[in-house]
This record gives sequence, C-alpha cells and structure tokens, in this order.
Amino acid sequence: MQQFEAQLAWQRGTQPFLDKRYSRAHSWTFDGGLRVPASSSPLSVAPPMSDPAAVDPEEALVAAVSSCHMLFFLSLAARAGHVVDDYRDHALGTMSKNADGKMAMTRIVLRPAIGFADGTGPDAAQLDALHHAAHAQCYIANSIKADVFIEGSA
Repeated sequence: MQQFEAQLAWQRGTQPFLDKRYSRAHSWTFDGGLRVPASSSPLSVAPPMSDPAAVDPEEALVAAVSSCHMLFFLSLAARAGHVVDDYRDHALGTMSKNADGKMAMTRIVLRPAIGFADGTGPDAAQLDALHHAAHAQCYIANSIKADVFIEGSA
C-alpha cells in the first residue's frame, strides 16, 4: 500500500462568513514543499469570492488524468523503443449530471500531440495500442467514474 498526501490551508480572516461572501481562495502544499494557489472554480463561485488565477479542483482532476496518462505513455513508449521528443496535451473535462442526477465530472477527453525522434515513431496501430495500455495502467483513470477518451495524437 502506498499513501499520498496534500495539505490544504484556508483562513477566513476578517471576512464575513454567514452571508457566504468569503473568499474560496486557499492553498495546497505537497510533500516536496510546492505550494499551489487553489480556489473554487469561477464557474461555481463568481470572482472576487473565487480566484480565477488559482487552480480549482476540477482543473486539478483533469490535469491529474492527463499527467498520469502521459507518464505511463512515456514509460511504455521507451520500453517499445520509441523515442519521444515532446508530449503535449490539451485535456478537457466536462461536468454534467451523472446517472444519479448529481453534478460530476462525467467525461475527460485527452488530446495528446506527441513528437517522436526521426525514425523511432510508432505506426498508427502501435500508437493506438500505447494509448490503450497507458489508459489501462493509469492509477487516476482507474480511480474515477468519468469516461476518459483519447483523441488523435502524433
């Protein structure tokens, strides 16, 4: 068993609270000491009560799925002899009501664009197989209920 932790900190300060006009800005601190400004999404709570420049939980979930997929893809590509020069993704998460009628992240689409060193790239079938294997091994994708799709590549 492995455990992972994050620390969260929020303070009301001098803001009123019961009128719900308090800042949702807070911070996440991770084991290496990185501190990330976080907030509710401005789509959920309008600024200035949210901080549009901060990372919101919904964005973080989409980024975690994208990052996990990439890390497994890179490992699998290296094992198969494909030299990856760069990997970019423009991931998109969709919130909508789930089967229980509750708001949830129901769909995440990954759109990786991958550059390979000359002569080392996989063919289309191999690339598809690498993405399927990376998705199957991704801890985060295995932990969520949202459908995750991989569109295009190379």
